Amino acid sequence: MANNQNHNHTHANLKGRNLIISIFLNVVITIAQVIGGLVSGSLSLLSDALHNFSDVISLIVSYVATRLAQKKASEDKTFGYKRAEILAAFINAATLIIVAIILIKEAILRFKNPETIQSNLVIILALLAIIGNGFSVLLLKKDSDNNLNIKSAYIHLLTDMLASIAVLIGGLLMKYYGLFWVDSLLTFLLALYLIWVGYFLLKSSTKMLMLFTPEHIDIKDVVISVNKLPKVKKLHHVHIWNLSDNELHLEAHLDLNENVSITEFDNILLTIETLLQDKYHINHVTIQPEFNKDDIKDIIVQD
Repeated sequence: MANNQNHNHTHANLKGRNLIISIFLNVVITIAQVIGGLVSGSLSLLSDALHNFSDVISLIVSYVATRLAQKKASEDKTFGYKRAEILAAFINAATLIIVAIILIKEAILRFKNPETIQSNLVIILALLAIIGNGFSVLLLKKDSDNNLNIKSAYIHLLTDMLASIAVLIGGLLMKYYGLFWVDSLLTFLLALYLIWVGYFLLKSSTKMLMLFTPEHIDIKDVVISVNKLPKVKKLHHVHIWNLSDNELHLEAHLDLNENVSITEFDNILLTIETLLQDKYHINHVTIQPEFNKDDIKDIIVQD
């Protein structure tokens, strides 16, 4: 058990270090792009800088959430700060959409009044952003697969890298073909992409914050599986929710066929816990045993 805790602590430290490196890279990119955007007159470069700045904020939020999630539970915080990372993902998704709306407004204004842009500076700074964000994306890729908070930061960086590629293409079109309206068009398309990505991240984090049943869980199937076990009559009053990315909780009442002893119930509970862990990856189970209790036996009951 001690080895597992040490592994988790080391993994959390590694996540924190990767986030710190990504924050530093994005601060440098943001400053360079703001200066470059003002000098060159490129709205797409300034919009990329704004997106990069939102990356910095999202990475800081993710880092703070990662640190908070490591804090131990206490009497006044019985779950600790385990939901901090979900809250961070929600904030990051919301900022993506807000940034996108600002960019759309600016792109429309600029499209009506296109300006001559210093394309060489746009090309150089777009390349800088692609390299910096590409490195950050690689750092966070592994952790993004099983952590919603890191995934939100990863998506921020990935979309910014794609945005920088688009800015680079726009810079080349402006340099060799004089198509300065491309700058506004790219900004508009990038903003639409941000809204699309942000929506799905906002949706998944909102579901977790609202304690909705995870999409991969079919409560009726869970109940059917448990009801097949010996001495079990019916599982009811069921709640299943994600406390964090890796903690899936079930709370329910269990109607039994017999008036069993506490020792017998402990054996039944162990069987249920094993079933729920193996089949549904539910790793925290709280069950209230009942026998001939006069209450509602519906699967879902409004408390």
